[in-house]
Amino acid sequence: MPLNFEIDNVDLKILEILMKNAKKPYTEVAKQVFVSGGTVHVRMKKLEDAGIVKGTTLEIDPTKLGYDITAFIGIFLAKSELYDDVIRQLKEIPEIINVHYTTGNYSMFARIHCKDTQHLKNLLHDKIQKVDGIVRTDTMISLEESINRHISLT
Repeated sequence: MPLNFEIDNVDLKILEILMKNAKKPYTEVAKQVFVSGGTVHVRMKKLEDAGIVKGTTLEIDPTKLGYDITAFIGIFLAKSELYDDVIRQLKEIPEIINVHYTTGNYSMFARIHCKDTQHLKNLLHDKIQKVDGIVRTDTMISLEESINRHISLT
């Protein structure tokens, strides 16, 4: 992809539509943007090649699958230079949904899904707090997710 690749309003409109519904056929997107289906396909390929679009995912409701607890964990590292080792170990724990390397009180901030409080206790005690390099964690249980959206592009 050329370094001078620029995103225009058509690209932004295509992205905005597909972020709301990634299953929408390109022909329908094309009608909304007033271009051809081929144009949408070509532009999406360019956006993928540029690393702007990283693929499509399926969004699920974890509570419908028995994961009733969403929690956030502030993680304190012994030393910041241990980040790479810690993240490699955390990637092996499937309940961890995402991790951010942060400034502020915590070295890292993670979101997890658990089936119940016993599962949460076991995850913390038997897995996360045993990761070499983690000295302490701070756990907050989510009571409700009120907003979950993509950034607005248009």
